[in-house]
Amino acid sequence: MEHKAGDADWPIPQGAEPPTNTERAGPGSEAGPEAEEAEAGSGSELQAGPVEDLLIVDKESVEKLTEGLISHYLPQLHTSKHALQELTQNQVILLETLEQEITKFRECNSMVDLNSLFTEAKLYHNKLVNIRKEMITLHDKTSKLKKRALKLQQQRQREALEREQQKEREMERERQLIAKPAKRT
Repeated sequence: MEHKAGDADWPIPQGAEPPTNTERAGPGSEAGPEAEEAEAGSGSELQAGPVEDLLIVDKESVEKLTEGLISHYLPQLHTSKHALQELTQNQVILLETLEQEITKFRECNSMVDLNSLFTEAKLYHNKLVNIRKEMITLHDKTSKLKKRALKLQQQRQREALEREQQKEREMERERQLIAKPAKRT
């Protein structure tokens, strides 16, 4: 009696799981010759009969099959391992380079910030120089105004003094002009 993977009454070996895919790839499927060989090999063993038939296997055959399987896939695994190591090294190098570039960009941004600070400092320095010039100009003007005010005050005081003296002279002259009674002798 021949059993297929989808049959419910087919005995499952102890510790094995039931097959999940009930569809089998046929000879014209896209699975390829390796899948057909693996399927043919496993299918013939699975279809051979009860569990007892599966357990009777020559250890030498198992070792040869294991060695053949390892020798078939080991070079590809080594090649894949080396390729992955190389990729990992390249990724590390790329990450380091990326970190360096990020640091350069940060430095450039800080340089831009420094340049803007220097530009701003220059602007404020120019403003301070202009304010200082204005203060010097205002100081000169106030000094001149103070001198002029002092001269005007002195001139007014002189003019006021001269007017006082003029009044006193005129009063003295009027006193002298006022008729004096003659003395009777």
